Amino acid sequence: MTILAGRYELTRKLGGGGFAITYVARDILQPNNPSCVVKQLRPNQAYPEVVDCFEKEAATLSKLGMHPQIPQLLNHFREGPSLYIVQEFIDGQNLSQEISPGRRLSEGYVIKFLKEVLEVLSFIHRYGVIHRDIKPQNLVRNADGRIFLIDFGAVKEIGSLLVDTQGQVASSVIIGTPGYMSSEQSLGRPCLASDIYALGMTAIQALTGILPSKLEENPETGEIIWRNQARVSRRFGEIINTMVRRHHSLRYSSARDALKALSSDLNDHQVSIPSLPLSGKGKYLSRRKTLEVLGLAGGGFLLAVGGQTIIRANSERNKKVAQTASKPKESTAKIPPKAFPQLTPTANNKGFNLETFDFEVVTVNSRGEVTNRRPARTRCFAEKLGNGLILEMVEIPGGEFRMGSPQTEEGRRNDEAPLHHVKVAPFFMGKFQVTQEQYKKIIGENPSDFKGVRRPVDRVNWHKAVEFCEKLTQMTGKTYRLPSEVEWEYACRAGTTTPFHFGETIHAKLANYDSTKTYASGPRSKHVQGTTPVGSFLPNAFGLYDMHGNVWEWCQDTWHANYEKAPTDSRPWISKPDSFRVVRGGSWNVAPEKCRSAARDLRKPDIFGYTCGFRVVCDRDYVLN
Repeated sequence: MTILAGRYELTRKLGGGGFAITYVARDILQPNNPSCVVKQLRPNQAYPEVVDCFEKEAATLSKLGMHPQIPQLLNHFREGPSLYIVQEFIDGQNLSQEISPGRRLSEGYVIKFLKEVLEVLSFIHRYGVIHRDIKPQNLVRNADGRIFLIDFGAVKEIGSLLVDTQGQVASSVIIGTPGYMSSEQSLGRPCLASDIYALGMTAIQALTGILPSKLEENPETGEIIWRNQARVSRRFGEIINTMVRRHHSLRYSSARDALKALSSDLNDHQVSIPSLPLSGKGKYLSRRKTLEVLGLAGGGFLLAVGGQTIIRANSERNKKVAQTASKPKESTAKIPPKAFPQLTPTANNKGFNLETFDFEVVTVNSRGEVTNRRPARTRCFAEKLGNGLILEMVEIPGGEFRMGSPQTEEGRRNDEAPLHHVKVAPFFMGKFQVTQEQYKKIIGENPSDFKGVRRPVDRVNWHKAVEFCEKLTQMTGKTYRLPSEVEWEYACRAGTTTPFHFGETIHAKLANYDSTKTYASGPRSKHVQGTTPVGSFLPNAFGLYDMHGNVWEWCQDTWHANYEKAPTDSRPWISKPDSFRVVRGGSWNVAPEKCRSAARDLRKPDIFGYTCGFRVVCDRDYVLN
């Protein structure tokens, strides 16, 4: 008989392995000796830094335990080399009995299930907590029929923490279960939308009766193929698809957003069920095959911890294979700026009817005098939005550049350092900032202060910009999103290393900014004091207009104070999903130094600023010859 802390008598083992073991115990100091759950965490090193992390996680669990469908934290302590968490025992069955292979559940059941779990997720997401291992086994239905969310990933992660020689704490594993785990989580970069993905995959399992690892994937886009295995209404299918989009920026950004979509668009009891479509065979990769490519389907990479799978993050082979498999094939191709690739027709190539267009590029000196004019040509496609309205998307070739600014650049700030080398995959970017008529066509409203159909939309927060991308993606079948910060600066510079893509300065004939202020030896002029129609000034060498000034442009990335440990590729850099987001390019009311190619700023994602707009990026989903 084992008694911990003089009060918890262990009665049986629930599961464990690797870094944690879970027991059922009796609290012998309480009347009637109530049952509880004891999690034993066994870190490799019991350094003060690890214990500090343990204390912080315990404090978070204490807050989360206030929710009626999350187990309460009863105690936490250290005994010997181990750390212990004591939580409320939930008497019930996990949902692996209800959501099981070979059993298809109704749309009404799944809608009700999603609403209940999303309510709990909304609560934990408000605290910035990511569960990281949502699956049927970690959802328990008690005797009253309520669903409890158990087994938070951060708790078991304590057991895997290591401390380096500089005293920095890091995890040696990636928490999650293959099949339910999103691509960004498998690379060690989970975000709130990772939980949305896992819950969406659980819903798909309930609807199809197929384990996530056995579902098919589109080999070109990486999106899950499941609609041919279930009978669901069109709108509900769209909601599930949004939950499980491969790129996190295209999913619902929070549980609250997903819950709002379910609550406003669907009725639990009145759903229209279409005929089950025929299954197309031979077109797609199975999820099992993809997991084998990732090294996550077996063979040395996995550890079982209390029914949870943990991937060894310190395996170089695993890391390299995962990074390769998570990107389209063309993302590592080096394409010279003037070499246009030939397209191999694929299912996702139908809408890219590329046409060339000609324009003029100018370069100015520090006084704003034009020192060079040259003709340029690039390619673009026109996305038809309806009623003759189009969105022009310019082809941006892949390449390499140095991101940030040198110490000698006027107006430079420390958040633009250090200069670092970045490789960028090819993509398409909006020729112009999204206009008010385009925004109204997709979203159905125009929130702008400075009205004009050809002016950029303003008063758009980050969430609304993401919503625009999501709806455009659903409408066209292409992948639209906000640019990463790397993509934005690369596209703005267009091969230049000067403060502006025009050269050493800007003036009122080149961009819309507070031109009563000067940069370098540039001229001063009257301030417009508002936005101007997109395309009012000359473009850069990539054929992009208004990259300096007019409205700030939202990026995917969360704010970081500098570029220490920044990615060296074009993926967005996201740490705390609910924190400030990056804006780029400056606006009509700021000084010229804030409009520089390297200049950065931050905004709260939920704030509707009258200087904030955006432009979109479209992924290249075709194969390059």
